[in-house]
Amino acid sequence: MKHMKLRLIVMNFLEYAVWGAYLTCMGRYLAKMDLGGHIGIFYSIQGIVSLFMPAIMGIVADRWIPAQKLLSLCHALAGAFMCSAGIYGLTVGDGIQFGVFFTLYTFSVAFFMPTIALSNSVAYISLDKAGLDTIRDFPPIRVFGTIGFIATMWIVDLCGFQTTAWQFVVSGGLSILLAVYALTLPECETKKDIKPQSWVEAMGLQAFALFKQKKMAIFFIFSMMLGMSLQVTNGFANPYLGSFEYFPNWSDSFGVQHSNILISISQVCEALCILFIPFFLKKFGIKNVMLIAMFAWVFRFGLFGTGDPGTGVWMFVLSCIVYGFAFDFFNISGSLYVDQEVEPSMRSSAQGIFMMMTNGFGAAIGTLGAQAIVNKVVPTADWESLGVVRDEAGKIAWNIMSSDTLLTIQETANNIWSGWRTAWFIFAGYALVVAILFWIFFEYKHDPKKNIEVKH
Repeated sequence: MKHMKLRLIVMNFLEYAVWGAYLTCMGRYLAKMDLGGHIGIFYSIQGIVSLFMPAIMGIVADRWIPAQKLLSLCHALAGAFMCSAGIYGLTVGDGIQFGVFFTLYTFSVAFFMPTIALSNSVAYISLDKAGLDTIRDFPPIRVFGTIGFIATMWIVDLCGFQTTAWQFVVSGGLSILLAVYALTLPECETKKDIKPQSWVEAMGLQAFALFKQKKMAIFFIFSMMLGMSLQVTNGFANPYLGSFEYFPNWSDSFGVQHSNILISISQVCEALCILFIPFFLKKFGIKNVMLIAMFAWVFRFGLFGTGDPGTGVWMFVLSCIVYGFAFDFFNISGSLYVDQEVEPSMRSSAQGIFMMMTNGFGAAIGTLGAQAIVNKVVPTADWESLGVVRDEAGKIAWNIMSSDTLLTIQETANNIWSGWRTAWFIFAGYALVVAILFWIFFEYKHDPKKNIEVKH
């Protein structure tokens, strides 16, 4: 049990480094491979598999395979499939086929998504065995997960992997590394004496009875509606920033060439905003804190639509800053609301429904809906046929193209930018409608004298 905190820090760092290697830049790679019309399905599949895979693996870890060994097995499989997807992409180049690549990616995601909950279980059990306080000691350990996410975002960006399949190889390699490392973690015993349960009880489905309560039904519905915003910028922010490459005055700007680093400001602010939550909850109450999150999504999308990589880059930066409030203020305060409003015997199941509605149904529907909007309003272009020429480094060689070609490129780029702005404003409008409806229909009376403890 020596150095337990350090061992769990390494586990959390690798857990989220696996995700950070591709989550925010995969869309840009897909757009480059002429798969931009499928970005939504790639991101939505994470929500779809989250509807059942974490619950199934949780039962397996409780009854048959110790959590640290199942964590290792899942990462080994996820890493193998992700490496296969990356190697396939590198091998075939521009000839990538959607069916093959998506199948490999889907199997990888299906085994990765349960590892988030499994890694938490391993951490809690290991801390208990070491005689440490999970409430006090786990949050500082979990912060290193966000650091790991940011680290691989930067590595992939600085290595030039944002637009190549190497990002998937990096992710898969780290997953396999964690699979080996997980076997060195403390043993997590299975529960051999669990009483027989029906599938309804085992899956926590009895918590769906909460939908019979008006206030909980309204809350879960709004959880899904807001969850539809969660993966939109992860999927489409990088392709959007990449489209500015076709403007001569912006093609070499930091926001275009290092868009992943720019987007990583969101994750930095996400980690910092956690510190503000106890104060805001105590001062304003859960409903107002959640409203802050909803209006933050309005600004998140709206600022993306009004900014540019030049003099307007501050709008992109501000959009990344408000993301911390948009993401954390809803997820943590929402989780706290569920914890306070349900019976103790149903807390875990109710939290599962909350995650299912937000990261499952909400995220899946949201990314597919966002994809439909982008496909409708953002024009596409075959840049090579329009006369775009690149140098050996892959950058656009503006100096050797004719004035007529430059004019054609400029007009096409302007049309695409206009389409993107329309899409971001539609997303912002949706978030605004959700916020207003939530303010009207969700009833919660705040008692400022009540002591609220944020549980992690």
